[in-house]
This record gives sequence, C-alpha cells and structure tokens, in this order.
Amino acid sequence: MKTIAISGSPRENVGKRDAKELRYEGKVPAVLYGGKEQAHFAVLATDLKDAIYTPEANFVEITLGSQKVKAVIKDLQFHPLTDLLLHVDFLQLFDDKQILMEIPVKLTGTSPGVKMGGKLVQKLRKLRVKALPKDMPQAVEVSISKLEVGSLFRVRDLEEGKYVVTNIPEDTIVSVGMSRALKQAEQQAGKK
Repeated sequence: MKTIAISGSPRENVGKRDAKELRYEGKVPAVLYGGKEQAHFAVLATDLKDAIYTPEANFVEITLGSQKVKAVIKDLQFHPLTDLLLHVDFLQLFDDKQILMEIPVKLTGTSPGVKMGGKLVQKLRKLRVKALPKDMPQAVEVSISKLEVGSLFRVRDLEEGKYVVTNIPEDTIVSVGMSRALKQAEQQAGKK
C-alpha cells in the first residue's frame, strides 16, 4: 500500500489554548494511539493534504524527532462552518496486528449489460477490510465483465484473499439496471 511521509513536532502543552495557537500557525494538533503510550504532536496542515484529500487509502509514516512510526488516519475533526481541519487521530501499525480500514472499490472490465444500453449503478464505493498491514490492498477490485442487464455483484461474490471484507455479505456493490431508453425499447417491442 502507498505510504505518505509526514513529520511532526512534539507538543509540550496540551489544551485548547495551545491547540488554537497551533492552528493559527498553520499546524494541526494530532495524537498517535496504539503504542505503549499516546504521543501528542503537531503537523503542518499542508503536509496532511495528500493523506486526507484523496479517494485512495494510504498508510502514513510519521517522523517524530528521531523516531519513525507507521500509522493510519483513524479520525478527523473539521470545523462545522469553515471546514478547517481541527484535529487528527492516528493509529499506530504493528506487523502482527490486524487493522480495519475503509478501502476503495475499483471496477474492472466492461459490462455486456452496459453495452446493450443498461445503466451501471455503483452502490458501495468503499468496503471495510480487515487485514495485517502487509496484506492490506490498495483497492478491492470488482470485475464487471459478466454483469448483464438486471444482474448485480454482492460482497459475498468477492474472491477470498489475504484480507477479510467485514461488510454484510448481502450488500450490493454494483448492479446493471435498465435505462429509460432500454425500457422504452422493450415497451415498443411489446406493443407490436
């Protein structure tokens, strides 16, 4: 999986006033959980853009002084009016511990149902995936090359891999429905 490197500076004071000053300087207060003890630090807001404002799932490598830690973004807090990033929570990764992440769905192939005039409807754009960090996929690929008009692809239809998808097995990922033009063509054919 793609890893984005950021550097953080440890925070001496933890509180509202200190957090407000950090935001004024263009930094975002952050916390790293999952290790022996939590670490409070500050990150430049511009460094986080590649990790936050992307449809992809990424790991983050945080440099805190001389220490490098691999983590994932677990929670983000935004200001309700200005959409300014207020706080970030990171979860530290360990090679022997499974993690749960939202991974994007990537559709592959061409649907014969769409070629006939059907409408492709993607209901799930992300899936909850549980795996070890080394087995975490960049995207969950779904082949739509066998989808005819009226057929669908569910979570249970995914191939087994080194990861587990924790969504409900009956959830529909993608389907091919009838378009208006195709319905009208069938109705015209039925009248003749």
